[in-house]
Amino acid sequence: MNLVDPIRKWSGLTPDNPAIIDATTDRRVTFSELLTRVTQLTHALSDLGLNKGDRVAVLSTNSIEYFEVYYACAMRGYIAQPINWRLSAEEVARILEDGSPAVFLSHSDFRSLRDDVRAKVSLDIHYLEYGPDSDGSFEKAVQQGSSDDVSNNVGGTDPVLILYTGGTTGLSKGALHTHHSLYMGMLNQTVAERIVPTDVYMLTGQMFHIPVALAMNYIAHGCPCVLMNFEAKFALEIIQREKVSAFLGITTMLNWMMAVDDFDSYDLSSLRNIQYGGGPMPASVVKAALDAFPCTLIQGYGQTEGMTMTFLSQEDHAKAVTGERAERLNSCGREGFVTRIRVVDESGKDVPRDGHTSGEIVVQSEANMMGYWQKPDLTAETIKDGWMWTGDVATWDEDGYVFIVDRAKDMIISGGENIYSTQVEAAIHKHPGVLECAVIGVPDDEWGESVKAVVVMKPGESASEEAIIQTAKEHLASYQKPKSVDFVESLPKAPTGKILKRELREPYWDAAKRNV
Repeated sequence: MNLVDPIRKWSGLTPDNPAIIDATTDRRVTFSELLTRVTQLTHALSDLGLNKGDRVAVLSTNSIEYFEVYYACAMRGYIAQPINWRLSAEEVARILEDGSPAVFLSHSDFRSLRDDVRAKVSLDIHYLEYGPDSDGSFEKAVQQGSSDDVSNNVGGTDPVLILYTGGTTGLSKGALHTHHSLYMGMLNQTVAERIVPTDVYMLTGQMFHIPVALAMNYIAHGCPCVLMNFEAKFALEIIQREKVSAFLGITTMLNWMMAVDDFDSYDLSSLRNIQYGGGPMPASVVKAALDAFPCTLIQGYGQTEGMTMTFLSQEDHAKAVTGERAERLNSCGREGFVTRIRVVDESGKDVPRDGHTSGEIVVQSEANMMGYWQKPDLTAETIKDGWMWTGDVATWDEDGYVFIVDRAKDMIISGGENIYSTQVEAAIHKHPGVLECAVIGVPDDEWGESVKAVVVMKPGESASEEAIIQTAKEHLASYQKPKSVDFVESLPKAPTGKILKRELREPYWDAAKRNV
């Protein structure tokens, strides 16, 4: 199976149906138009001298051209190498050196960043540009490409995409996915989201990371995908205008959407399902979202390396808000359709399903990555005997529901006691004015580490440090409560929506090192 096969299918069955809608520019392409442009781009890249396995880097916000690159790479056997446009020139250059692409496509909005990167790398790269103020090189290449169909044996275990991790634990790494691994991840999503032919999907995440595969799944079902770069009011306008039925968001996105002044004036009746990720959603937000949005909710837990691996179902949410197994809102659910999940100790032995004993989540799935790009040693450390070790610490109950207690690297050890930051965060979220928070360990001369909370308040809300600590104290053991609280306007996040706690910790630990 090749990722382009569904485009060919729907180009034959429903050629005039919209495939991709760019809500920002209001440009629309049908399935037949998409197939034609993808085919032309495939030939254009071949004319530049690319061979199977060569990489094509992309630096852009969400756009139709981005999808064209993905599908053109899939068609001929090239490997797409999307790049996070929020990164510094130094990091983008490092990623380019890592992937050594033959072509670097960028949007004209990022010309300055591209030029800075170009000066830092010593690679023989074809640079193409698109956008309203571009040099027109990308469009010229597409128009000069042949529209003759490309027939070859690309697909299956052939690599097609390098997705760089969010870098929550250091320098980002390239997770290499094949046609097959992406298809299996898409199958997981199809079952969990219960996709139907009438769906309209809104992509709120960025295309340089794993949410793009969820969008490609809807396109594979013949459903249109609406592109945007998230802004709460604009998202509501798009749902109303395009009759969006499904999207993936994070807790903060839903909070901001519900906080739009005239939220109730928008027609959101087309919504069927909202999936959220990046961690469990506080019970108060789940209840508010189910009241505000006329649809179901599901949670998906995943990683760049394995797409989405467990799901907390629509029924789990509906039951929990009525009080039936309400604690499962703190869970990331159970293993997906094509996935096996275990929680194991350091020796790889399953820990008891008692809801208390913690271990590391390991995943066996055909949706798992092939490995890390050009990092065989790290791949061997991560994938052992067919099981991928996630680095996430969790417990599980008798029914197989998984409760993540922390990233292994985020656990705080204070005075010899293990403190899971997620437990402290859940307690702080009991304060009604908290929008989001992150709990980290900072240096402490007496205890080794002490607990610090970094808090973002909801618009118009405020709280004192004492109030936040008191809220946490009401729901935690005394040693778990934060000793200090910082209030900030926003938290640093990876493309997946995960909070970059490393960036929050670094100033404190760097200062401690300087004072030694």
